[in-house]
Amino acid sequence: MYKSSFRLAGRLWPIIILLIPLWSCDLLQQKEDGVLRFHFVRNVQTRSSAMPVDTNDFLLDITAEDGSIVYSGRYGDSPERIMTTPGTYSVKVNSVEFERPAFDFPVYGDRQVAVVRAGQITDVELLCRQVNSGLRLKVDPGFPAAFPDGVLYARSAVGQLAYDYGEKRIGYFNPGDITVVLSDDGEDKALFTRELEAREILTVGLKVPSSATGGNLSVSVDTTRNWNDEDYELGGEGEAGSSMQTALGVGDARTSAGLKGVWVCGCIAGGDLSSSSEGISFKPPFKSNTHIALSSRTSVTSKAFCLSVELKKGAVRDALNLVDNPQVLGHTVWLKGDLVESYYGIPGLKNVTEYAL
Repeated sequence: MYKSSFRLAGRLWPIIILLIPLWSCDLLQQKEDGVLRFHFVRNVQTRSSAMPVDTNDFLLDITAEDGSIVYSGRYGDSPERIMTTPGTYSVKVNSVEFERPAFDFPVYGDRQVAVVRAGQITDVELLCRQVNSGLRLKVDPGFPAAFPDGVLYARSAVGQLAYDYGEKRIGYFNPGDITVVLSDDGEDKALFTRELEAREILTVGLKVPSSATGGNLSVSVDTTRNWNDEDYELGGEGEAGSSMQTALGVGDARTSAGLKGVWVCGCIAGGDLSSSSEGISFKPPFKSNTHIALSSRTSVTSKAFCLSVELKKGAVRDALNLVDNPQVLGHTVWLKGDLVESYYGIPGLKNVTEYAL
């Protein structure tokens, strides 16, 4: 009886010995990997909008140095962290795709190089600014009289825009040379060429002498360079968290315990929190109406990346609790309250006095 048991155990030893190296190699591989993590430093705010731009819709591309794509898609759908081999990675984010010139089409983005080291977490802070450039033409009233049938074009290497004499919008182009052309009586005449840089808005005034006629073109170009502070801002003016326009993102809010009466912006990720490390629900139905959890992106699936929010009895709870309002799940919300070190085991926001969906 004992001999039989011993023989059986003896037959298992080679199998166990074979499995140990494989298991060890797997652990070693995990130790050699690194973690790539990224978030927006501040909410992207444009003066043309009262609310910050929803960064969940931004396009994120992560590419390895060999050209292979690690991730490509919406920022909101991206994982909280990416386990990858050590190396150099290109991280690019843009608010929209932009290839050809277009009116009223500013693009915001950032491009960084991240170095991932074995066994370490590499944090990439995305600071979005305008990446394309703009041209605005101010046509003197005498210009249409001198060239009634003329058409103005602004041309780049990949396309052109036609500017009516009364056009007040800004045309946006990729950085580079832009040539303004007057097309009149079947002929194209280049008026001037300017090299535009990212974030630059160039305003050009076009004039003709009062004695000029269609056959004798005399154009005076008055240029004023505006470095786009009038057309975009990152996070708005003022101290961080002092207004909706300067609201802290979830990442910054989680590390800012002690601040009182500050604005925070994030996605409503879930609720039904408990004190356990994974105590959170990301899907309906929900049971508790006393709190919610915010995240920086819609794809978050871990409590560790969330900010808990206390919903005291009143208008804020009535509007935002997920028991009565499951439709707000995934929506972006602005909240004003006090940041605390821990609420349901994670950094939180309490004493909320104002909100906006």
